[in-house]
Amino acid sequence: RWPSLLKYYSHTDGVSWLEEYKARHNAGLEAQRIVASFSKRFFSEHVPCDGFSDIETLGCPSHFFEDELMCILNMEGRKGLTWKYYAKKILYFLRQQNILKNLKEYLQRPTDRQSFLEGAVLIDQYCNPLSDICLKSVQAQVDDITDKVRKVLRTKNPRHPSLASKAGEVSVPEVELQRQVLDAMNCVLYEQLKYKGNELDYYNSLNSYIHQVLIRRTGIPISLSVLYLTIARQLGVKLEPVNFPSHFLLRWCQGKEGSTDIFDYTYIDAFGKGKQLTVKECEYLIGHHVTEEFYGVVTSKEVLQRMVGNLLNLGKRESTDQSYQLLRDSLDLYLAMYPDNVQHLMLQARLYFHLGIWPEKVLDILQHIQALDPSQHGAVGYLVQHTLEHIERRKEEVGPEVKHRSDEKHKEVCFSIGLIMKHKRYGYNCVIYGWDPACMMGHEWIRNMNVHSLPHGPHQPFYNVLVEDGSCRYAAQENLEYNSEPREIPHPDIGRYFSEFTGVHYLANTELEIRYPEDMELTRATVQKIYSSGKE
Repeated sequence: RWPSLLKYYSHTDGVSWLEEYKARHNAGLEAQRIVASFSKRFFSEHVPCDGFSDIETLGCPSHFFEDELMCILNMEGRKGLTWKYYAKKILYFLRQQNILKNLKEYLQRPTDRQSFLEGAVLIDQYCNPLSDICLKSVQAQVDDITDKVRKVLRTKNPRHPSLASKAGEVSVPEVELQRQVLDAMNCVLYEQLKYKGNELDYYNSLNSYIHQVLIRRTGIPISLSVLYLTIARQLGVKLEPVNFPSHFLLRWCQGKEGSTDIFDYTYIDAFGKGKQLTVKECEYLIGHHVTEEFYGVVTSKEVLQRMVGNLLNLGKRESTDQSYQLLRDSLDLYLAMYPDNVQHLMLQARLYFHLGIWPEKVLDILQHIQALDPSQHGAVGYLVQHTLEHIERRKEEVGPEVKHRSDEKHKEVCFSIGLIMKHKRYGYNCVIYGWDPACMMGHEWIRNMNVHSLPHGPHQPFYNVLVEDGSCRYAAQENLEYNSEPREIPHPDIGRYFSEFTGVHYLANTELEIRYPEDMELTRATVQKIYSSGKE
């Protein structure tokens, strides 16, 4: 019953399985109760920052609670979409909290006990909390590559000291023996396993995640450098990370160990198939001269800072993800390392303000910024004023607006929620989750979207749709048509509005049906009329 829970038990422990079963059963009931409550509590807004407070004080073992959430997520078929939606959010939160705790513990260790690989795994885990990523598995894959390097090394030099000891226990002092290790590494990584820098899709976030680097055998300079450095150190060659501008490098000492002379080092480009560079060649690589400080070694924390900085920049570039999840995750990581960085605190406050979520947390962040840097009072004051206005408006909100199709003002509305539609002009597939009898957007939006160029302009029904590319759009009725081949819409918010996909349309969940009480009956009738023959 519990294959994923085996790791929590030892074969030598005496376990009362009846008590364990009771604990797991009760945790399952608690998880189901909380998941069921989320749709009713948070349908109209994002889950607030204090929305998870009852989860943080669980009265049951967290691994049992997580296991029940995984059971919900793995339910077969196209049912339970709303449960899956909120179970995913809760699991995301739980795992990120645990990973953040592990990261803070990692940063408190002495630097000689901070593995670069472990740091990269922690970043990977935080940005992908629902994926099965663990240090043990990643380390096993790196060990497998290391063993392949040893085999190549054995054919070149059967007496090489790296072959005699276990991983991490060997130190190779002679430069020529170190060179043999690096040559064998280049042979395995770049010739046998075909690792390479991802020049064609450089700004893909997958290039920054170490488990994806190992799967796809491609990455960016810093992720490939972490892999390269880890393997080299396991074989007795102490390479060091260099925070070179625009292109992360490693350095290999050719002179006295610990030398401060930058010319005593050869620089290695893991992105460029392990090519060994001189100081002058490093400058050619980026196209300009840099001062000596950029050739210095950096700590594991500074390596993580640069990795997170890359993800932050990608998060700012991301245009399709309207939740800005990557930007939010990378800001969390950066502020876990540097909690008093005013620039990133302000970015986090502006982001939450822009998304209209967690206003109470925005106020806490702004208060912290004001205490750190009083010169920010202008920007802080502006955001505080508008955040307080947002909180007041939320208090004044009455119950949900209910739209009856039988109302005279809604007689022009042709389509209903749950229908799979196609956009006539842009060709995208989508599902309707809301409608208005006429365009309800402001004049600026109407002008920017050139709505007046439509034959019926803004004086026609408009529909809120979830699009297959993950975006949410507001489409005019004349631009939509029934989809002749309806299929599931892979949108992250589908479960927020719908409980099931029938194969031709979506069923509204309880909260959406309250707002559109007459729509589902019309949707069923429409679907039966359009698709029953199988020809139209």
